[in-house]
Amino acid sequence: ELIQSFITKNINLSNCETIRDEKIKNHLLSKSIFAVSKSGTVSLEISNAKIPSIIIYKINFINYLIIKMLVKTKYANIINIAAKEEVIPELLQSNCNAHNIYKYVVNFLDNPEKITYQLNKIDLILKTMKTESNPAQLAAVSLNKLII
Repeated sequence: ELIQSFITKNINLSNCETIRDEKIKNHLLSKSIFAVSKSGTVSLEISNAKIPSIIIYKINFINYLIIKMLVKTKYANIINIAAKEEVIPELLQSNCNAHNIYKYVVNFLDNPEKITYQLNKIDLILKTMKTESNPAQLAAVSLNKLII
């Protein structure tokens, strides 16, 4: 509510929404042509909905340093980690600013071949992640193997 209030009152963007309700989210995704999102489950939902996107993420500097020491991966987004390349641009920390977000979105929207490339790569990655088995069952079996 605070973010939505800021967007509509302070920045005067009438075509932007923040959403929490699942039905509304699915409806908005079905009508979207591009997304700017944080890394996490929502970025997978956006990818699965075949919407081109960029990832933005900024945390406080101390937490960033701690995570940087503990996590040894080049990317923050699961699609990029799986692809071993930056399929979805990631604007992290100091690169996560209004100028860069604007630049990346406009670059994508002005270059349909970039959108096509991204969506095709995402489709290939998602196909490798899908399974006919119940994911909860697979996780339980894997954890059981570790415990026993």
